[in-house]
Amino acid sequence: MNCILLPAANITLPTAQIDDAKHIEHINKVLGLQIGDSLKIGQLGGNLGSAIIERIAPHQIQLCKVKLTVKPPPKLDVTVILALPRPKVLRRLIMDMTALGVRDIVLINSYRTQKSYWQSPMLNRLDEFVLEGLQQSVDTVAPNISLEKRFKPFVEDKLADLITTSAIVAHPYSQLSLTQYNQASSSNETHLQQPLPSVVCIGSEGGWIDYEIELLAKQRCQAVNVGLRILRTEAAVNVILGQWLLGSHC
Repeated sequence: MNCILLPAANITLPTAQIDDAKHIEHINKVLGLQIGDSLKIGQLGGNLGSAIIERIAPHQIQLCKVKLTVKPPPKLDVTVILALPRPKVLRRLIMDMTALGVRDIVLINSYRTQKSYWQSPMLNRLDEFVLEGLQQSVDTVAPNISLEKRFKPFVEDKLADLITTSAIVAHPYSQLSLTQYNQASSSNETHLQQPLPSVVCIGSEGGWIDYEIELLAKQRCQAVNVGLRILRTEAAVNVILGQWLLGSHC
């Protein structure tokens, strides 16, 4: 937790209050801060900044000299369409994608998504996981997350509207690598790198089946691999999105 994020209701400039038990424990036990110390904070959906600890009580920490003048980092210009993974890894994936700055996340059903995953209580905790990712990466703006329980209707009726540049689907058995795809997308005449795909489709453990790859291909989603190794979903997400993260600093 590299930043404490507070809802707007907890901030009345130049003061603010922290009443979340996890935040209070983190400040007391992990950071070991005392009255008079500076603390990095942010307003959810707003700016980042700092504050001074004025008072510490068991259930509340009062802040003063609150300054929120730093804009949050820009989002990555990408929508990730992710086959709903095992509940066990859903928390890590949402945290990682949030921390990386993904703008939009679509959790979708796939052939290899077990029906029981959609009844998992973890789906009711997405806001919690997003908050963890934001505080890890020092960001304030949450990604947009939507749930799509029907694969074919989503791909045929909604996917095309999300593709503003191009789209790729991670598939370990594709003959085309992500590196080759990016190189082929460059302009031979101007030698300028073309915009990265606006949509990335990533399967859950076991990947996509052929039918799903074919249906995505009809919507201009190019299948690509990220090397000879077959990766876990968590690793694939981070490897692929690293392209956007590095590109955002060029």
